[in-house]
Amino acid sequence: MDLQFIGIDPDTDRDHCPTVWVDQEKQELLLQGWKPDSTTHGACEASSPANGPVPEGEAIVRIPARMVPMIREACDAIERAQLR
Repeated sequence: MDLQFIGIDPDTDRDHCPTVWVDQEKQELLLQGWKPDSTTHGACEASSPANGPVPEGEAIVRIPARMVPMIREACDAIERAQLR
């Protein structure tokens, strides 16, 4: 697995730390974030065009907006890998 660490929430306390990685081989972003409360989870499911609840093996996670630059960097890393 060609996993590349991109960044960690700059405001982290190192115990609760949203993080971004890129899997170069699979061309995927990996995001660690906070689980939403049940009300938010339900609202996400209700507003999704998908059929039914979030499937087993998938998750809704919260990522702070301050991490947008890291997510952009991860997207750029995937695009660069695709050009190779």
